[in-house]
Amino acid sequence: KLDFHVNTALSAVNIAKIEQGVGQQPFSMADVKTLYHNKLLLDRFFSILPQGTELTKNDPQVRQLYSFGCIAA
Repeated sequence: KLDFHVNTALSAVNIAKIEQGVGQQPFSMADVKTLYHNKLLLDRFFSILPQGTELTKNDPQVRQLYSFGCIAA
């Protein structure tokens, strides 16, 4: 059981590194977790808004909210 847990944790880190495009740059798993938490929260807010509301997810201000709380490296 312990081997499976370690392999799963290391796989998650490797997938996050690939997704972020990290080579020799510093990498923070906490930033990845914060990014996905913010994305999930904002997507939930967007789904609750009334149908007539127009919002663009590619707006720079929305993308800035996705990374809110990430560590500035």
